[in-house]
Amino acid sequence: MAVIVKSLGSFVPENRVTNDELAKRVETDDEWIRSHTGIGARHYAADGETTTDLAERAIRAALERAGVDPAELGLIVVASASPEFFGFPSTACILQDRLGAKEAAAFDVNAGCTGFIYALEVARSLLETGEARYAVAVGAETLSRISDWNDRATCVLFGDGAGCALLEKTEGNGRGANGTGRGILKSILRAEGSGAKDLYLTQPDRTRTFERPAFEGSMNIVMNGKNVYTFAVRVITQLIEQLSAGSGFRLEDFRWIVPHQANLRIVQAAAKRFGLSESRFYMNIEEYANTSAASIPLALDEMRAKGLLAEGDLVMMLGFGAGLTYGGSVVRM
Repeated sequence: MAVIVKSLGSFVPENRVTNDELAKRVETDDEWIRSHTGIGARHYAADGETTTDLAERAIRAALERAGVDPAELGLIVVASASPEFFGFPSTACILQDRLGAKEAAAFDVNAGCTGFIYALEVARSLLETGEARYAVAVGAETLSRISDWNDRATCVLFGDGAGCALLEKTEGNGRGANGTGRGILKSILRAEGSGAKDLYLTQPDRTRTFERPAFEGSMNIVMNGKNVYTFAVRVITQLIEQLSAGSGFRLEDFRWIVPHQANLRIVQAAAKRFGLSESRFYMNIEEYANTSAASIPLALDEMRAKGLLAEGDLVMMLGFGAGLTYGGSVVRM
């Protein structure tokens, strides 16, 4: 038995904001942002456009591409740091109703920017042990709604978007070291809760209603950039080593390494550590900035659209973020 990535989907809001345009709102400039992060632009959700809206568009794209009816879904797992409701109902439940996925279980996971990796592994394991054939693992964010526009060190970093992987349970030999079949071959999920204070969200006044999906009061991202950067560089190198060793593949066997799109300098440090060309790492942070849980699936779908992913390609995915959490997966597409 194997769980394969059947198809991919993504959605990015139309509202594109360049560094120069952002500089009209925040005391910053294009040179500062690019030199510190590698970001050139980001996309923001329109007024009234929610995290659920973005996720729905991504899921429908993946389903349509695979010719799978939403009613065939047995599981919807959504990862988001900026859900429509903080607490409940889950974004996944709202999506289950919108999609008409009447037989699907639905819930959210909260693992910050590592969220998609967590969602992917949860969905894989439940497919393997359950009766369902199809599941979706989704990362979706509207981080522009929770950015602190008085803090230029953080507000320039984030963008909005959604990405989705449609998973299918098949007969095959995908799991295990040196598995030659398609599927999710190896995953690692980790956390360092001692770093929780280094990246967190201030809490809002609880005055939201179902009919009015907005919070009153301050609700902003707070980050100790230095500590998070140090953490990210350390764990991304650990993940590369452990995923390679644990899966039985050499680094040269991987067609692509797809990291969470947080900061170009983090990836450059990892590439240097392993003597790898930066071209082995797929990066789209220049266009989309940091879309948290959406960044990896959004990158994968962009790679698909550009013809950069082929069936049989071996891909390593790496996530790290709030919690602090980190994790990675090895997938043969």
